[in-house]
Amino acid sequence: MSNAVVRIIKGKGRTLKTGGMWVYDNEIDEIQGIFQNGDIVIVEDFDGFFLGKGFINTNSKLTVRILTRKIDQEINRDFFEMRVRNAWKYRTQTVDTSSCRVIFGEADFLPGLVVDKFSDVLVVESLALGIDKYKLMIVDLLKEVLMESGIKIRGVYERSDAKVRLNEGMERTKGFIGEEFDTKVEIVENGIRYIVDVEEGQKTGFFLDQKYNRQAVGKLCKNASVLDCFTHTGSFALNAGACGAQNVLGVDASELGVNQARENAKLNGLERVVHFECANVFDLLPKLESDGERFDVIILDPPAFTKSKNSVKNAIKGYREINIRGMKLLKDGGYLATCSCSHFMTPELFSDTIKQAAKNVHKRLRQVEYRTQAADHPILWAADESYYLKFYIFQVCDEK
Repeated sequence: MSNAVVRIIKGKGRTLKTGGMWVYDNEIDEIQGIFQNGDIVIVEDFDGFFLGKGFINTNSKLTVRILTRKIDQEINRDFFEMRVRNAWKYRTQTVDTSSCRVIFGEADFLPGLVVDKFSDVLVVESLALGIDKYKLMIVDLLKEVLMESGIKIRGVYERSDAKVRLNEGMERTKGFIGEEFDTKVEIVENGIRYIVDVEEGQKTGFFLDQKYNRQAVGKLCKNASVLDCFTHTGSFALNAGACGAQNVLGVDASELGVNQARENAKLNGLERVVHFECANVFDLLPKLESDGERFDVIILDPPAFTKSKNSVKNAIKGYREINIRGMKLLKDGGYLATCSCSHFMTPELFSDTIKQAAKNVHKRLRQVEYRTQAADHPILWAADESYYLKFYIFQVCDEK
């Protein structure tokens, strides 16, 4: 820990003072003392009132990320062990831990760090310079804590290859932490078997946040014709097939993802019911409509159309278009599951966009459920960025 003190401008730091985890560059009045980027510093209000301790990086607009608000708490191995134990205990109390997110950054008070557990493999994503210095220690602590629960971790893979690392002045990196192992890992979720490619798959290899949303949609799919858009490695499609769907089409633009989805279908004996096509969803939906295709259930699970405030308007157009196309392809009384995984697309913006889409195609929506991310991706109310997944299920009816 350095001896540096970050002083907040008078009247600034409102998010921090209401429980947030970040200090932005434009909230800082001065930095007193000597430090290196990545060091632990003290944060004080303009009048010297202690606000917390966190790691600093002047390369980033998120200049300080808070680790603790206790003035007498040392940031050492004992501190990180406490954080890791708390994170694991929370998962054991709230979710199926066979595969789950065990650390979710700010929401677990370990800013900039994500760790997913896929069966007996950990995948680590480090997104901030300060936490990167403690990454290997935290991995070792996780192994120890999981071993106490009878879980022996056979391998750890790092997927710190997100572009956001560049904002921290860091290089993108990926590779083994420790001994090498087969990076295609079999997991079971909701009774469905998947091969997760932790080396080449999107982000950490599999989207655990939709675990219970997949169950919620599955129960509507018995004897149904189902279209799963942006299927990735086939998770919604396979849940639909396992729940008794008559036929399922999963679509994704990634050939790697579609090939893996087909393997997953075979793994579950569903290849005769669940089929996959590599295509651009925005091109395929109008083609299906012109061909006269209609479905009982449609799932729209797109990637984040916006990763900044500046591109929200274009994102709204994208969400509106796919929802319009989806509603047109549904049979009267069919079900639409639609979601957004961008925290910049607020719940209000997303619901307004869906409402506008329904109005444009003269459809009436009956809300079945509103859901969000699984509990292993906890939402910290003081950290808006932790609340990112909005998930609706509607029954879509023609106006009569």
